[in-house]
Amino acid sequence: MTKRERGGFWVGFTAAIFYPLSWLAGHRYRNVDRVPRQGGALLVLNHVSHFDPVVDAVFVHRQRRVPRFMAKASLFTVPVFKRILYGSGGIPVYRNTTSAGDALREAHRTLREGKIVVIYPEGTISKDPDGWMKHSYTGVARLALENDVPVIPIARWGTNLVFDGYNKKFRPLPRKTVEYHIGEPIDLGKHRALPQDGPLRREVTDLITGEVTALLAELRGERPPAAEPGTKADDA
Repeated sequence: MTKRERGGFWVGFTAAIFYPLSWLAGHRYRNVDRVPRQGGALLVLNHVSHFDPVVDAVFVHRQRRVPRFMAKASLFTVPVFKRILYGSGGIPVYRNTTSAGDALREAHRTLREGKIVVIYPEGTISKDPDGWMKHSYTGVARLALENDVPVIPIARWGTNLVFDGYNKKFRPLPRKTVEYHIGEPIDLGKHRALPQDGPLRREVTDLITGEVTALLAELRGERPPAAEPGTKADDA
């Protein structure tokens, strides 16, 4: 059995809180063996609920790895969250500021140290009323192109049925099931060989999020809406 990655006091503290919270729902995993048990990896997920980080952290921890989340910088100013996020290796994301590049530099360093980075490329909970992925930031492409690590698309569904933050609905009963569908690592070899520019990063971002959307469609047994051209600025 692969040795568990050590996370330190704050990872253990967070696990003691998150595991009981995650039991609000059942969990079902497809192809969980695709999460690397060692070495750096970029896990790319859709984002539909404020409950996502709780179950996603437990999901990664169950694979004997420590997740390093890229999260909005504002969360790092909340006393309790600040200690948990920094203590567990969280990476603050400063959007539209002179510090915006700091998050990417820290994420690059984390990946090169052989750790797992978890990213929600939309940057926030999807505003699509049906929970499909919307336009995403190209920071995910920067990380994927500049680091020779597996890029794993993962779709997750069911957290929004437990906690719908936008509509202020918390519905733990009857108990729901959160399902994960883990995809194959995305082959970006030919893209990594090309000079990086805005159009390439947008193409790779759409490629990665398209894979997540396809997995989500399989989970839901539904057809996603037609893809719209990417319009997000070339930033994190």
